Amino acid sequence: MKTLYIIPARGGSKGIPGKNIKPLAGKPLIAYSVEVAQQLAPDCDICVTTDDLEIIATVENMGLKVPFVRPAELATDHSGTYEVLLHALNHYEQQCISYDRIVLLQPTSPFRTVDDVNNCLKLYTPDIDMVVSVKQASANPYYNAFETDENGFLHISKGEGNYTRRQDAPPVWEYNGAVYVINAQSLRKMPLNKFPRRRMCEMSAEHSIDLDTPTDWLIAESILKSRE
Repeated sequence: MKTLYIIPARGGSKGIPGKNIKPLAGKPLIAYSVEVAQQLAPDCDICVTTDDLEIIATVENMGLKVPFVRPAELATDHSGTYEVLLHALNHYEQQCISYDRIVLLQPTSPFRTVDDVNNCLKLYTPDIDMVVSVKQASANPYYNAFETDENGFLHISKGEGNYTRRQDAPPVWEYNGAVYVINAQSLRKMPLNKFPRRRMCEMSAEHSIDLDTPTDWLIAESILKSRE
């Protein structure tokens, strides 16, 4: 199977301004994802898709050619990952290069490892839509996640509320945003959230850290400094 590794990195970021090229423990955040991809694929099969010239310069200073500048209409706060992935696929198909699957690596997961990606790849088969990395959910709808009814009263989200210990409740999972292995044919038919055939690949809590807020950034820096 021919695989395209896509790293999406638009210039605008409100939570952490300029986060994709902001130095984390001495190197730009996006470098962590680029380095993982380069250990898994030749540069010609790695696509950093961005609208930002500074990001392009940063990536190309690492030795990786950025194949195109993402159109502005695909780089707004409301732009979806689905459209960004299709745009990248179409770019290569216009050059008569087709891919069987996509590995999506979001740059906000600097603790994702090559082994994490390989574990996802091992679970992928062409008869499914996607393998996605997950972590155990911080809240469990059978135990400590609630919804309000029409009167505004809280009720357990799922089940009858009979679990008194978290470890007895059925395990639930949440996407950690680190790795998506996507069937390219499935992507052309529907967006990721509509996929009916998804398999999960569990990652550790530390490898699942996603940088979305300044607090997340401080935690990541602390971890990396402790490793030194």
